[in-house]
Amino acid sequence: MPEERKKILVLFAHPSQERSEVNKLLFKASQTHHDVTAIDLYREYPTFHINIDREQQRLVDHDVIIFLFPLHWYSTPAILKQWQDLVLEYGFAYGTDGTALKGKTFFCATTAGGNEKAYQHEGYNHFSIRELLYPIEQTANLTGMHYLAPFVLFSSRNASEEGRVTGHIDAFNALLTSLATSTLDLSHAASLPLLNRALMQETPETYQTR
Repeated sequence: MPEERKKILVLFAHPSQERSEVNKLLFKASQTHHDVTAIDLYREYPTFHINIDREQQRLVDHDVIIFLFPLHWYSTPAILKQWQDLVLEYGFAYGTDGTALKGKTFFCATTAGGNEKAYQHEGYNHFSIRELLYPIEQTANLTGMHYLAPFVLFSSRNASEEGRVTGHIDAFNALLTSLATSTLDLSHAASLPLLNRALMQETPETYQTR
């Protein structure tokens, strides 16, 4: 009997979608997958009045949670922080009886304007993307979720003119399929600096210029 497919929840946050060249396309791609529920948080909650019960039920109903967003000042757009503050309540997501998220898989899919070399200890930003997202990783640890490395497109401002967007979307589609079919090695994906490396046997340099 074939294994049951995993249900994936994509929580998309982009405050200026009319200027989005990559994230909006990733969101649209996720909407084509039968195993994915894709939610545009800014469209659903334009006044930031988040329906906590509905969002908690969405989490319960899915096996994989993905935050999809552009990196804003080394963190998430505001609505994703609001979502975390309100939805991940004591007694639901953590605490003695807060086990609703235990065992689920979680990661961030993000874009950065700078190149990958800028996100290294000796680079312009002094920290890797994974290090900058440590608060989210610790949230996953506290709630008992399996946290995977972030899926990242660097130099996103130039990605379209350099012809890198299509390949990144293809990789994201492949990632969603592998998660739904449980063919992704989660332990390996959790150990990497970038989730992209779980899908592509490429060096950082070749990924930058492909």
